[in-house]
Amino acid sequence: MDLTLGFSPCPNDTFIFHALVHGRVDGGGLRFRERLEDVETLNRLALDGALDVSKVSYGAIPHLLGEYVLLRSGGALGRGCGPLLVARPGTRLGGGSELRIAIPGRLTTANLLLRLWRPDLPEGEARVYSEIMPAVARGEVDAGLIIHESRFTYPRHGLAQLVDLGAWWEAETGLPIPLGGIVARRALGTETIARIDAALRRAVEHAFAHPTDSAEYVRCHAQEMEPAVMRQHIELYVNRFSAELGDEGERAVHALLQRAAGAGLTPAPGPDALLSPGA
Repeated sequence: MDLTLGFSPCPNDTFIFHALVHGRVDGGGLRFRERLEDVETLNRLALDGALDVSKVSYGAIPHLLGEYVLLRSGGALGRGCGPLLVARPGTRLGGGSELRIAIPGRLTTANLLLRLWRPDLPEGEARVYSEIMPAVARGEVDAGLIIHESRFTYPRHGLAQLVDLGAWWEAETGLPIPLGGIVARRALGTETIARIDAALRRAVEHAFAHPTDSAEYVRCHAQEMEPAVMRQHIELYVNRFSAELGDEGERAVHALLQRAAGAGLTPAPGPDALLSPGA
């Protein structure tokens, strides 16, 4: 069976999925055709039901649960890896009602965290994540919500951190921050979904065991990222939660989605609607 698999060109995703899309691990009788897009595009494609399996933001997952189920492997969740709000030095948020903030997409986890942290802030202006820091540096917006490798490079743009939303989340909850998860179409059926999840776990385990196998694939999709930044990116975003969500990861996911629903920011998932069969 051929399946479409959506993920981002960021090093953590290409590192994880390389073995799966190149047949380096047992796919459980499944073949995966990759589609690489930025995370908000993946969110929108999943909303349209356009992908069989996809990386999506946890901010989007509550909107997808009618058609998709969350898998336990392949996602991004951890500590010290949350989105940052940055601005030119000397910027103050104040009351916030007149601020212009660039965000990497309305359905991103970054935007959800921003809304949970400061509900009084105005709606952000959605931009492709790679365009946010230059827009802030040019003064087109007052602040920018940055993700991915921007965490390591924002000082080069002359910007300063206003808040680390991942650190805020960890202080509030004591839990790691769920950033992105892998979803599969419910119509594929329980048995196929279980095979997908198992194949994803094998791909993550292969990536850990053979970290140089994916080097060229990671490099060619990394948008001219420096090798040191690529390494930092992978080391930060790929961890034990990538192989298996586990009890702690599951608690973190439920905490985020419950808080979001309680604040009226997302639909509330039913008690059995979230995780894949076998969870």
